[in-house]
Amino acid sequence: MSDVVAQAVDALNAKMDGGFDGTAKFVIEDEGSIIIDGNGAHAGDEDADVTLTASTETFKAILDGEMNPTTAFMTGKLAVDGDMGAAMRLSGVLS
Repeated sequence: MSDVVAQAVDALNAKMDGGFDGTAKFVIEDEGSIIIDGNGAHAGDEDADVTLTASTETFKAILDGEMNPTTAFMTGKLAVDGDMGAAMRLSGVLS
């Protein structure tokens, strides 16, 4: 597991109050994947309801609150594949 993924897992677990209703996968380009589910966040590459793909820079900006996930999606910096409703719920959890 890369340092970026390890730090992101820690940051996501600190940011989320409990788990997430559904499953989501963050793919951080050239670094790895993170699964978010009812138990919180962990490194992994399992199937999920929605997959969000972004560069390391974009992912860090979203986690740090410097970039809104919806804005990242609308400007093409965040790709979403799968259940858009799950992506919107996740956006609310991360804000």
